[in-house]
Amino acid sequence: MDKIIRCITSDGAVMASVINSTDIVFTAQKLHSTSPAATAAIGRLLSAASMMGAQLKQKGATLTVRIKGDGPLGTLVTVADSNGNVRGYLENSTCETEHYHKGKINVAAAVGKNGYIDVMRDYGTGEPYMSRAELATGEIAEDITSYYVQSEQIPTACGFGVLLDKEDGEVMLAGGFLIQLLPGADEAACDKLEKNISSLEPMTTMLAKGMSVEEICRTALQGFDVEIIDELPVHYVCSCSRERVINSIASLNNDEIEAMIEEDGGAEVSCNFCNKKYVFGSEDLRQIIELKNKKEKN
Repeated sequence: MDKIIRCITSDGAVMASVINSTDIVFTAQKLHSTSPAATAAIGRLLSAASMMGAQLKQKGATLTVRIKGDGPLGTLVTVADSNGNVRGYLENSTCETEHYHKGKINVAAAVGKNGYIDVMRDYGTGEPYMSRAELATGEIAEDITSYYVQSEQIPTACGFGVLLDKEDGEVMLAGGFLIQLLPGADEAACDKLEKNISSLEPMTTMLAKGMSVEEICRTALQGFDVEIIDELPVHYVCSCSRERVINSIASLNNDEIEAMIEEDGGAEVSCNFCNKKYVFGSEDLRQIIELKNKKEKN
């Protein structure tokens, strides 16, 4: 089962989150039939968004992370709730995969180094809070780090990993960490944390050794007294429903809905996040128009 652990040092200097997102990334791979490069990119972003969403304090709040680079992957979108449950999709799921000379997937080549990362926090009250930063490298971890420095002035270190089977390309392991310095951090704490992070093994290596998310967190925070804030089971969860699609269709003007009836004899809507299809016949669309007209009259 996938899990996030969130910790804080007893001196209030450092906040850390670690996720095992293997099932989440495996689910995304199967839903979107992703190439290795696409799997690595969306897997890293799903891990990041899940931990970022779990930082939201308000129940029912959501966080959207969108990356748009100039690489062949196109746009990547992930949405997480305050429990860390997450979903995502990408524009070009079959993007060709390039490798570095040591065999590691070149995610930056797929994402592109020029573009933006947008983060939207929706607390369900008023307008969502939106912020943007330029992409740093296209490697996702560096882009998340750069976003926090540029947009929120929070010193941040993060790392993500997706390990694929060499024969069939299926996801074997996935996870990540997100560590941030708090206002109470002094120079000694900064130096200690920097030394710890520089000596960390890759995320998937630690998971492959059987290390739990708590063990990884304590390794990253070695030398600090660590208090566990919470542990959250997390999943790939899509919030689509027929009712939401009906509301979306109802937001169109009547002429547009009538055109669907006349030209196509109905409508088929597919969810970007889970690929579930919702089919509406001519009579279904006429009922939507009738209900819409009644609401407008009232």
